[in-house]
Amino acid sequence: MLHCKVSPRFDILGLGCTAVDELLFVDSFPSADGKARVQRRERHCGGLTATALIAAARLGGNCAFAGVLGRDEQSRFVLESLQQEKVGTTHVVRRLDARPIQSTVVVNERRKTRAIFFDTNNVWGADPNAPTEKVIRSARVLLVDNFGIDGMIRATRIARAAGIPVVADFESSDLPGFNRLLARVDHLILAEGFACDFTGARHAAEAARALWTNSRQAVIVTCGARGCYYVSAGDRSPKSMPAFRIKARNTTGCGDVFHGAYALALARNLELKERIRFASAAAACKATQEDDLPTLKLVNKLLKRFQP
Repeated sequence: MLHCKVSPRFDILGLGCTAVDELLFVDSFPSADGKARVQRRERHCGGLTATALIAAARLGGNCAFAGVLGRDEQSRFVLESLQQEKVGTTHVVRRLDARPIQSTVVVNERRKTRAIFFDTNNVWGADPNAPTEKVIRSARVLLVDNFGIDGMIRATRIARAAGIPVVADFESSDLPGFNRLLARVDHLILAEGFACDFTGARHAAEAARALWTNSRQAVIVTCGARGCYYVSAGDRSPKSMPAFRIKARNTTGCGDVFHGAYALALARNLELKERIRFASAAAACKATQEDDLPTLKLVNKLLKRFQP
């Protein structure tokens, strides 16, 4: 269980992608060439890193974003959303040719699934020369994704040299330099689909084992409602942790919430099993919400309800 704690340093510094998500809610997906009535629509700040940082801030973390944004309306929307959630934006890099990811998320309310359509043109992610080394070293945890590989490699090199753990959320591996970045991550958290595709494994446990290297502290492969499998420096045999049994309403962003909660628990020095359990509870609480991210009170309530 995590408790609120005010810190003069960043708990988490994130450098990766942000997105403007246009959510369309439908009763069911149409067949090919079919139509579906939109029941309602919403607009949110999303993206791997942005959602993780907002989730961690909601859980009491002192978080900051230091990636690249533009000066367009969508970039302003992202900045205002981060600031509203008390995620620091002082170190954001502004470039005229940059913008966040544009995503359209179609949510099937009947089946509790979603389809995501995204546009990554002019998305920078991490800047190759920013933020400063001092800013990176001020973080307890560095959170990275695969947007802005050169900037991510620089930041992870600085962080690891300073003894700062690096938590990663990757969804693709086809960019130059990806393997160099992957090698610098000591807390690797991947969804089962990507982990198995990348490693050629047929099962999440096998993928977790294949992703292990001696430079890592933990590898976690998440499997949604089936929980997750993990390998750690203390025990390199894959172990499983079941998911919390809840009634899901909207699973959009659950993986990002898991990353943010895990990074915060790591910043607060929780043991590995406690980190995973806290992150799993946060993701489960997110799934019970229509479109909101969980509070620390809600997550702690779920943890107390399902005490081991």
